[in-house]
Amino acid sequence: MRTILQGSLLPPPPIKLSHSSLLFSPSHSHYSNLKFTTKSSPSPPTITMASIKVHGVPMSTATMRVLAALYEKDLDFELIPVDMRAGAHKQEPFVSLNPFGQIPALQDGDLTLFESRAITEYIADEYSEKGEKLMCPGCNKVKAITKVWLNVEGQQFDPIASKIAFERIFKGMFGMTTDPAAVQELEGKLVRVLDIYEARLSKSEFLACDCFTLADLHHLPVIHYLMGTDSKTLFESRPKVAEWVKKITARPAWAKVVDLQKQ
Repeated sequence: MRTILQGSLLPPPPIKLSHSSLLFSPSHSHYSNLKFTTKSSPSPPTITMASIKVHGVPMSTATMRVLAALYEKDLDFELIPVDMRAGAHKQEPFVSLNPFGQIPALQDGDLTLFESRAITEYIADEYSEKGEKLMCPGCNKVKAITKVWLNVEGQQFDPIASKIAFERIFKGMFGMTTDPAAVQELEGKLVRVLDIYEARLSKSEFLACDCFTLADLHHLPVIHYLMGTDSKTLFESRPKVAEWVKKITARPAWAKVVDLQKQ
């Protein structure tokens, strides 16, 4: 599997940030270098282009979600950075990929998709025979339970957890001040969600079933950020949740996503 990192970003002006824009630090301008991975060969290296292209940035939680799915499937892909600080996500050519002007967007041959969770489900279905299954194999009842927990992540966990990450991490990156009252209120809401997770994980190794699925994978980006803050105690104080977090964050595919942020 190869990851091709492409792009040329000029130093951009600051952007206006909202909690839904979990992006990257101003210090992450290292994507200004054009980088390719190549196949090793006794002859001069040849640039290899992947059919799958991801337009986004590896600090974005939504982009991270897609990258994790691609790595779990051991698929070749090309990562094309989008200079969001310069507003590239609101301009052509990006808005031709996603008219809502949000990252990421994925191209696979003649297919173009946006919305990270829809993209990961496409990856799981289209490449079902490669890498990890990412969906519980079994009857329709098992599949239905998987969809329940996919929706729980998107509608119950992420709206709260992503706002905490915005307050605790991303505000500081952009010179904004964390609102302690907002954090306290949000953490009170997340506690109730994690209590339900603790009960569920006492009956099942992972959220949907006893195998790792997209229902678990979709949590990884925000959990990754929150575990670097004081909010980690909300996870660590619940034994089953803590064990689950340890398992999903230790996956080799996730380690590759985190490593990509450091390049």
